Amino acid sequence: MDFAATRDWPGYFRVMHGKPARETLVKALEFHEKSGGVVEQKLAIDLGCGEGRDALELLRRGWTVRAVDSHAMGIDMLLLRVAEEERTRLRTFVSGFESEDWSRGMDGRIALVNASFSLPFCGPEEFDAVWKRIVDVIRGGGGRFAGQLFGDRDTWATLPDRTHHARAALDRLFDAFVLEELREEEKDDKDALGNPKHWHVFHIVARKR
Repeated sequence: MDFAATRDWPGYFRVMHGKPARETLVKALEFHEKSGGVVEQKLAIDLGCGEGRDALELLRRGWTVRAVDSHAMGIDMLLLRVAEEERTRLRTFVSGFESEDWSRGMDGRIALVNASFSLPFCGPEEFDAVWKRIVDVIRGGGGRFAGQLFGDRDTWATLPDRTHHARAALDRLFDAFVLEELREEEKDDKDALGNPKHWHVFHIVARKR
């Protein structure tokens, strides 16, 4: 079984350690810069930050970051790699998606919520409330979401503790956004351990109206 399929997050963190930032995050940062985003608007939440590959990129580019992960090991791995001069721009939360800690006081203030391959691991009974919190914290008139959702034909769609979306449902989620990039990927490939897996993934960058 794959690390993510079994929620073996320490094993997953070790495999991901040292990899570059996700493409969706990099694309969202490019859109922000092209739209004339200014320094005082560079507030981000990295939701399900794992070992920190995306949070580190945000910090490197001058962003202030709330990094959130339910597993303390991921946060510890991130903190070990943060440059001393960047620490004042980082706040970490060992927290699940359903907790309000990561979003408290942030409604309408966040320029970017990044959720790289994390939201599908939010349980179906919690997803709607978590998604509403994400939408609420993102600044209107140009704040962004970047990340992935899993499609309904993904191998893991049969697991009861995951949230997967059909294409039409995804459109409804992003009613308050303009989709700047939506790439639907479906392929037979391998998981992190090299086991066969059918992937059905939506890679998304969206700007809030």
